[in-house]
Amino acid sequence: MRRAGLLVVAVAALAVPGAHARTDAPRAVPGVTPTEIKLGGTFPLSGPAAAFGTLGPGARAYFEYVNARGGVHGRRIRLEMRDDGYEPARTVQLTRELVQEDGVFAIFASVGTANNIAVRPFLNQLRVPQLFVGDGSSVLGRGYRRYPWTMGYLPSYVGEGAIYGRNVARTRPGARIAVLAENSPLGTDWLNGVRRGLAGRARIVRVQRHAPTDTDVRSQLASLRSSRADVLMLLTTPVYVIQGFIELNRLGWRPRVYVGSISIEPNVMRIAVASAGRRVTDNAISLAWLKDPTNPRWARDRGVRLYRQIMRSHCGGCRASDVYHYAGMAFAYTMVDALRRAGRNLTREGLLRAATHLDERNNPFLLPGVAIRTSPTNYHPISRAQLYRYRRGFWQPFSGLLGARG
Repeated sequence: MRRAGLLVVAVAALAVPGAHARTDAPRAVPGVTPTEIKLGGTFPLSGPAAAFGTLGPGARAYFEYVNARGGVHGRRIRLEMRDDGYEPARTVQLTRELVQEDGVFAIFASVGTANNIAVRPFLNQLRVPQLFVGDGSSVLGRGYRRYPWTMGYLPSYVGEGAIYGRNVARTRPGARIAVLAENSPLGTDWLNGVRRGLAGRARIVRVQRHAPTDTDVRSQLASLRSSRADVLMLLTTPVYVIQGFIELNRLGWRPRVYVGSISIEPNVMRIAVASAGRRVTDNAISLAWLKDPTNPRWARDRGVRLYRQIMRSHCGGCRASDVYHYAGMAFAYTMVDALRRAGRNLTREGLLRAATHLDERNNPFLLPGVAIRTSPTNYHPISRAQLYRYRRGFWQPFSGLLGARG
């Protein structure tokens, strides 16, 4: 009888989760197996910001290139992409699905300021890394104390705006400036940076905002035209930048134009040229931190040749002339770097530690001299960029590297 009782106890102990016999077993890490690391991200594959959508396939192509060479510590990287149409509500729904149903290890490169802000509380509550996302807002960059699991990738929008402001103040003191800005933290950061850079040496005479889902900005451009400004800043996304150039042509207005850096992809500018003409688009000014693989000046560059190789081998049906693919590879290079530094025994905590201690100086897709540097208090990985001017179908540099901190 006593032996039977002991047998019952022993069987019960084996059946109870967390019984002593199982406490030494390693805890499973979501999205990580001996052979795979599963990442997830949301991208505007449709909708008003669909131009940004190819960042995801570009990143996935780079991961496939790494997988073909053994992966990261023997694990293949798999990127689950979801189309949120640039709508924050859909971003929330799809991100929850990626984490709770698909069991991804981390969220990577999701696009959009409002979109990433919307999912940040959920991901930080669950301690899911939200890394190298397509954003440069001060909301994310300065939120590391409350939201340490969230890090952007782009240069600070405030820092970018300040560079434009300083350039106007130096080259056109006393200028009258008109601004078209997205009505979001993205547009607000850019505008605040411009004001900081101007330091009172030129004046913003009118600001017009638009919703991220507006169908057109004709009325906003007409209002800005009536301000008699001689400088126009298009601090918005590609669709509205193109519309801005079209309206400049229609109105016969010829201010000096500055374009937010997220909207200067060569195909965006080619559409603007075709729609509005070179008289309107030539001499526009912006900021760059990536090489342009469509520009002949980079034809023999190592990073650009690698890009073309990866596009041929791992992105069937993709257009190599779409430079948002190229940007996706820059994001992915840094993610691979962080995963490698996190070590073989991969955990979310280890990945966050690696992501906040980067000193990446060899990313082949970035401009020479542009590095990825992070710390537990520096969540803007890219802090330097270069002023470019659009001429004869290409963006051409006309400054050295400039500080772009917010």
